[in-house]
Formats: sequence, C-alpha cells, structure tokens
Amino acid sequence: MKTKKPKLYKSKIDKDLYYYFNAKKEKLWCYRYHYYDALGKRREKSRQGFETEQDAYRALLEVKSQIINGEVKQVENSNLTVSEWLDIWFETHKNEWEITSRNQRENAIKHQMKPLIGKYKLATLDKTTYKREFINKLLESYEPSTVRLFHRLFKVAINAAVDDEIIPRNRFKKITIPGEKVVDNFLTADELKLFLTTAKETENITNYTLILLLAYTGLRKGEALGLKWSDIDYKNKTITVQRTRDKYGARSPKTKNSYRTILVDDTLIRQLKLYRSWCKQTMLSFGKHLSDEDFVFISSTGKPTSENTLKYCFDRIIKKSGIKKITPHGLRHTHATLLISQRIPVKVIAERLGNTPEMILNTYGHTLKSLEEETVQAFEQALNL
Repeated sequence: MKTKKPKLYKSKIDKDLYYYFNAKKEKLWCYRYHYYDALGKRREKSRQGFETEQDAYRALLEVKSQIINGEVKQVENSNLTVSEWLDIWFETHKNEWEITSRNQRENAIKHQMKPLIGKYKLATLDKTTYKREFINKLLESYEPSTVRLFHRLFKVAINAAVDDEIIPRNRFKKITIPGEKVVDNFLTADELKLFLTTAKETENITNYTLILLLAYTGLRKGEALGLKWSDIDYKNKTITVQRTRDKYGARSPKTKNSYRTILVDDTLIRQLKLYRSWCKQTMLSFGKHLSDEDFVFISSTGKPTSENTLKYCFDRIIKKSGIKKITPHGLRHTHATLLISQRIPVKVIAERLGNTPEMILNTYGHTLKSLEEETVQAFEQALNL
C-alpha cells in the first residue's frame, strides 16, 4: 500500500518553497526546485522535513546558488553516501593502482571505512562526526600509525570526489591523529657501521650485498629486489630505479618520483662487481649464463631472492650485534637521517629517495627541527665570540 503524499501549500516568500502537515498534524516545510542538468535534461531537487520556513529557505537558496555556479554534480549527488562513493571510486580507479595498493584500499573500505562511516552522506559528513565515529573508534583498536594510514587512504578517496566535483572541498585535511609521528626505525652512524660489519661476518654474499645497497642508497626493499644488472652503470657509478618487485612479481615503481638515477660510491660499486662474479659462477653451475636482464639479487639456487629473506637475516644480525631492532625499511630511514644530519638540502634528499620535499619534511620534521635549533644556537654563539 502506497503512502499518501501530503498536500503541499505554497510559501509566500518563494514559489519553490512549501509547507505541509505530516501524519501527526505537525506543520513542516520542504522545497521542490526544477533545474536543467549539463545535458539539458529537466530535473527536480527536493527535500522535506524542515521544522521552520527559514531552514527550508536557506537550504533552497544553497541549491539554487550551486546550480547558478555550475555545481550541478554537487546537487545531483547530495544524497550520495560515503559507502556509495567508496564503491564508485574503487570500481573506477582500481585498474590504475598497483596490486598492493588495490588490496590495501579494498580491505580498508570493507573493514574500516564502510562499517564506521559508510552510512553518512558524503556531502554532509562533518569533521567532528568523522573524528568521533572514525578516528576515535579506530584508535580503540589500532596503533596511531595504523590509524594515520586509514585516514590517509580516506583522504585520497575524498580528493577524488573533489576532482569529480561531487563535493566542493576536502574538509578532512587538517586533522591530527594523537601520537606524534616520529621515525625511530633508524640507526645512528655508529650503529649502522656495527650492523654492516655484523652482516658481512654472518650473512651470505647476497644478503650482505643487498643490505649494503639499501644502506648506501636508501632504496625501498622492493626497488632493490627489482634491480637488474642493466640498471647498474659501473663507469658513471649510478643505479637506475625503474621497477619494483615483491611476492606479486615485478612492476612499475610506486610513484612517478620513484623513477630515478642516483650516484653511488666506490664501496658499493666494488661490492657489486664482486657480487656479479659470484652470480656468474652460480648461474654457470646450473648451466646458465648471467644476463644483464637478470635480476641482481639471486639465491644459491640461481632464482630471484625472496622478499622474506631480509626479515630472517635482520633478526640474526640484530641478535648477534645487540643493537636495537629495525626493519629493512629502517635502512632507508637511516640513509635519510644521516643525510639530513650532514645538512644535505631537503630537495636533494627527496630526489635521491624518490619522494617529494613535502614527504621528507613530514616524515623527518623532528630531525630537521633539531638541526634548526642547532643553527640558532650556532648563530648566537658566533655573535657572542
């Protein structure tokens, strides 16, 4: 049985504004506004349930203003829920993302975003509700670093909605997650020397060469595993990053900035030459010749090194050396931190790591802050000499 629509009575202040009486005989307000979309098709935008005439009128004026300003998409999608937009966003862009990013975003949408804030309308979800229902709820179950990841992924989805003119702006940018983001997954110069010495004494030549390369270049683990011999220029002492490799196979790097050619020193070049000789002998033992198109890092079986290899050798090195625990990515942080301590410009560090200067500032801001304080003190001391 269809619900009988209430009779509408026109307001005196606007022809598109009406009042009506609900089943409880309460007087409520609504608007019904006709407009033409981008294709010239006549459409209607309506909303009811306002308690006062002024509330309904303000909402109507907002819609009219959006139509006049050409913001038709925002009007048409005003009832779109967060859940509905996330589905549209994922299905539209999933083939553009690397498989790891696609899986990460799919899981975050399914297990965190939709259950907590999927029911809210995208156009009206405010910052307070977002913090209360999403950020604060996540902090009850996850570490701040993990919550920051979910927050960053959600902002990516919202930015896409802004680009599609579904909403006017991303109102979730300036949100601080409790727990300062401080990178402590790095070694001091002395600790790094001990780490590398221990690696050379305890690990096989593949593991040691890989660790030395990570420490001396700041490459991501996947970028190192994706290197081919053709990417190494012994004469000019450079290494070119043009792919990454993990359990899903080899593919293009993480971002456009990840494509880069960096200079390396004689220590690493000598080790790579020594390691190439070992690789030649290993491949010959299996009746194969080493090719420039072969991956650099291989196991004793002649097959490309597994990404899990580093985890186990790091555990062994840390246990024997007695230094604090770090991950393979910690060598990247170590490389960046040591460069910062030597006053290398942020832009130069960003280009070497395949990042943007903004990312370097955000990640290593605490280290840069301490250097700034040292600079101020040094200037003061110079004047007081």
